[in-house]
Amino acid sequence: MTSWDLELLDKEQSEYVARQLGAPVVIEDLSWGLVDTKVLHVRAGDRDFVVKAAPLTNHHIGREITAHETYTEPLVRLARTGQLVAADRAANILISTYQPGTLVEGTSYEFAPDVHAQAGSALRAFHDQHPRSDGEYESRATDKANAWLDRKHRIAPAVEAEARLVLSTYRPASIVVAPTHGDWQPRNWLIEQERVRVIDFGRFDFRPPATDLCRLATQQWKAVPTLEAAFLSGYGPDPRDDQVWSMDLLREAIGTAVWAFLVGDVKFEAQGHRMLEEAIACF
Repeated sequence: MTSWDLELLDKEQSEYVARQLGAPVVIEDLSWGLVDTKVLHVRAGDRDFVVKAAPLTNHHIGREITAHETYTEPLVRLARTGQLVAADRAANILISTYQPGTLVEGTSYEFAPDVHAQAGSALRAFHDQHPRSDGEYESRATDKANAWLDRKHRIAPAVEAEARLVLSTYRPASIVVAPTHGDWQPRNWLIEQERVRVIDFGRFDFRPPATDLCRLATQQWKAVPTLEAAFLSGYGPDPRDDQVWSMDLLREAIGTAVWAFLVGDVKFEAQGHRMLEEAIACF
């Protein structure tokens, strides 16, 4: 007999959700497919939930649990994201309230100024919590970029050499960090009755706030430059520093190109290569 979760979760995870919700039913499998995280739209009684789970080797669930336990409260209060219902780190699973809406990416809303203004306002509410100075962040981020380059990838040798040269000559300084989403872009925004909501805190960490602007700057704002001003009208003062921003873009490009290759996302990998050439040109 097939279990309630359609065999999409492991036994411990399935039993955990059943204990928390009583008699859950899978409405839709929302999993991305490229990675091993399972995302299920679940109904129990007259309430809808999202269940996210992954093998213990996947660290994104733990990051998302931390985000929800500590820093998403301002967004929950503003009805911009779902609320944590229950979580079990040992089983690598969380349950949150379901958010209605359609993914912004691929719709006309992706390039709508009001959507970007709302996203800017929501991000500022998230960033405006417990800022602190971090004397090691820039060194860690640069070391991580070098570690990405040490993995298998399809970056051209000449481009890799230029990237490594820039990384090796960078002199990191102390920088202010705050709670960041890590993947702030339309594929993680929902639109419902003209209201923007945010999903997926699996890349949550303390970073410089400007890093949450990297993906928008190399995607939607590049296609429609006026969206940058719309976003900042909601966000407030631009958090980017000229020298550090160039490094942010370079490190983001390296991570994108290598990660996308490793998971087999050919389109995203191509974007990473474009980002990398553009970032290197800044130097």
